[in-house]
Amino acid sequence: MELSIVIVSFNTKDLLVDCVESIFANTRNLKFEVVVIDNASSDASVEAIQKLKIENFKLKIIRNRMNLGFAEANNQGLKKAKGEFVLFLNSDTVIKDNLLKEMVSWMKNNPGVGISTCALKNRDGSLQGTGGYFPTLIRVFSWMTIQDIPFVDFLIKPFHPLKAKSFFKSESFYKKKRELDWVTGAFFLTRKEIFGGVEQWDKNYFMYFEEVDLCFRAKRLGWRVMYLPQWSILHYGGASGTSEFSTLSEFRGIKRFYKKFYPHWQYPLLRLFLKIGSLARIVALVILEGRESAKIYVKAYKQA
Repeated sequence: MELSIVIVSFNTKDLLVDCVESIFANTRNLKFEVVVIDNASSDASVEAIQKLKIENFKLKIIRNRMNLGFAEANNQGLKKAKGEFVLFLNSDTVIKDNLLKEMVSWMKNNPGVGISTCALKNRDGSLQGTGGYFPTLIRVFSWMTIQDIPFVDFLIKPFHPLKAKSFFKSESFYKKKRELDWVTGAFFLTRKEIFGGVEQWDKNYFMYFEEVDLCFRAKRLGWRVMYLPQWSILHYGGASGTSEFSTLSEFRGIKRFYKKFYPHWQYPLLRLFLKIGSLARIVALVILEGRESAKIYVKAYKQA
């Protein structure tokens, strides 16, 4: 088995069906399997997948009685995976061409790379942010305060390079092949070999930031993390959560990350920067979009 594709799904029935069908329709000359982990969906996702005319040995389904979160469900899939490579793939993605075969071949020819991803695109073809650099204090400060200023990213490597709501979006960052510190979990291609060192996904991250954590541990062991935009997939994004959920989860995730990996004295400064940034965004959103839009960052400020 060359590749195991692990897909975690929560109430994304139609997207999940499209995702799985796109894999089998567009993947050739590759020995692969698909492992779907359903996190207690209430929309008949499992039944819909079971109706697909796919050989049982190529499609495995794990049905959880409760939502275990993204990281722990990925661990369930990892335990079942038989492939030399494991792709952790979001259910709200669509695979095209023979991308999986080509990327696995690229990984085989680049043995120092432990994790890679492709470009993620919106429905209109525009690029999504797909990874960045580890959130050191200076990068967190920039992310929360001054990053929208032109050319700041040239001085401070960005934690999140893409600034979707800024006039200077920096979309060009994701048009070039480059080595990054971390890449997004929506398409997360790994060597199964790396899990001998990093063990598994940290289940204490329910959703968001677990990929930053895993990349951090992999890079400490000497593995490279690559972004490869010569390949791309469609990623709808946000299918299993809301904007508020993602923002608050990211704040919780970065705080856990700091407690786990960075010196204790940095944690109070992290929280200070998160609060300063939240306040700035509250003011900006009230002016530009109204009070309703600012409510998310009011909650984020309290949580920080």
